[in-house]
Amino acid sequence: MPDVEEVLLEIDERMDRSVDALVRDLNTIRTGRANPALVDSMMVDYYGAPTPLNQISSISVPEPRLLVIQPWDKQSIGSIERSILTSDLGLMPNSDGTVIRIVIPALTEERRRDLVRLVGKRVEEGNVAVRNIRRDGLAALRTMEKNKEISRDEMHSSQDDLQEITDSHTEKMQALAKQKEAEVMEV
Repeated sequence: MPDVEEVLLEIDERMDRSVDALVRDLNTIRTGRANPALVDSMMVDYYGAPTPLNQISSISVPEPRLLVIQPWDKQSIGSIERSILTSDLGLMPNSDGTVIRIVIPALTEERRRDLVRLVGKRVEEGNVAVRNIRRDGLAALRTMEKNKEISRDEMHSSQDDLQEITDSHTEKMQALAKQKEAEVMEV
């Protein structure tokens, strides 16, 4: 039977994974700068199988506003271009037959505001995930109390610890949001 520390440790680890997922999610939001994470996990139809772009090519940033994608198989250039064009990133790939260059255009003020709203939405989704994990932890603690595995006092102190863990992860997410919003609004 798990004890209180094990339950809190598991909750902390699950919340850490939620924060990591938010970091990956925010990295896919375009700023005015080139970032390989924009297209890293983009799915490409590679010989009939959806494959992440980073598994069939190398992605580099030679200049602040330029992404260079060098496929290992030159036959896949067409399908990589199609994937980029059909993505919601609004990027135009330029190919010379061996590499694909993507110039990252400067963002308009309106587009920056839209991206800030998108950041807020993704952070709120992360906060919801953290609250759901907290709810699961609280249910586990209540079950332990009901089964007389922990006392009422232990239950209350465990709830306080659980809330501290939740607050720290929520603060991390808010800090990530502020950082990404500043990145997006930077001209």
